[in-house]
Amino acid sequence: MKSYKIAVLPGDGTGPEVVREGVKVLDAAAKAYNFKLEYQTFDFGGDRYIRTGEVLPNSAADELRKFDAIFLGAIGHPDVKPGILEKGILLRLRFELDQYINLRPVKLYPGVETPLKDKGPEHIDYVVVRENTGDVYTGIGGVTMKGTPSEVAIQSMVYNRFQVERCLRYAFEYTRKRNKKKTLALCGKTNVLTYVYDLWERAFHEIGEKDYPDIKREYYHVDATCMWMVKNPEWFDVIVTGNMFGDIITDLGAITQGGMGIAAGGNLNPEGVSMFEPIGGSAPKYTNKNVINPLAAICSGAMMLDHLGETTAAQAIEKSVMNVTANKLKSLAAGKMGYSTTEVGDLVANGL
Repeated sequence: MKSYKIAVLPGDGTGPEVVREGVKVLDAAAKAYNFKLEYQTFDFGGDRYIRTGEVLPNSAADELRKFDAIFLGAIGHPDVKPGILEKGILLRLRFELDQYINLRPVKLYPGVETPLKDKGPEHIDYVVVRENTGDVYTGIGGVTMKGTPSEVAIQSMVYNRFQVERCLRYAFEYTRKRNKKKTLALCGKTNVLTYVYDLWERAFHEIGEKDYPDIKREYYHVDATCMWMVKNPEWFDVIVTGNMFGDIITDLGAITQGGMGIAAGGNLNPEGVSMFEPIGGSAPKYTNKNVINPLAAICSGAMMLDHLGETTAAQAIEKSVMNVTANKLKSLAAGKMGYSTTEVGDLVANGL
């Protein structure tokens, strides 16, 4: 029997509650599809930081490399200044573990309400591949004359060809494997960011022409991408983009698929250890009330299984989630689902 070692980072706020349901469903899938999951829990997050003053031990990345995957709940604590935990845990792990792909499926499930008029599940089903280690997130820049009328703040958008190319190759491979419209769209801003997105665009066409002639290539400016995600989401198959644009458009995508309660994501190192998480925050006001929607965490667990090669089990979880959204839940909103957090986890697990 195949066995996988999973590092569990429940994190802050409602993170432990949604992780608990995610693990419940993962265990049900493992039992049904004959593989084994071994978990080890790490207490990285706000409570630990308040207690010890340490955001992330220096040994964390090395320790996490020993696992097959990482399952994360949420990071963000009301008593910790914004940015400390997010940069000190999430960004640091992404960079140190070289999780250079952020993968975000945007898919509307049956029974889920979308704010997009006249659009249904047949229209909203695409994936965003976001480069995850470069761009303005690298921290290159600085501040001078802080607090004076002449203060200068600089944060540089930085990419090298290696980073761009490995992200594009992943996106082309993913489009081929997905095998739907076989269309990869580059989302950029070549008319203004003439250095960075010129590099992206040239690499995109060179790689596509040489190695992926079966994949249709399209280019959209980021502002046009936002408009079409609202007006014609059915146009998209796979979108590839840089770190900052990806950060923004995936949240727009999330609200079109029903909001943060259903949006799952993966931070991938295809050659190393990857981390899977619901893309919503820690929602501290709902902590320990058993009302938060766990479906995003459950779906990120399914993504994790798919990444580990347990694709049949992953598809079964997604099918069970779709049955729950179509036939059970009144709403995806916290406290309005018609069921508790625990009960939603039970419904998905029993659906397997």
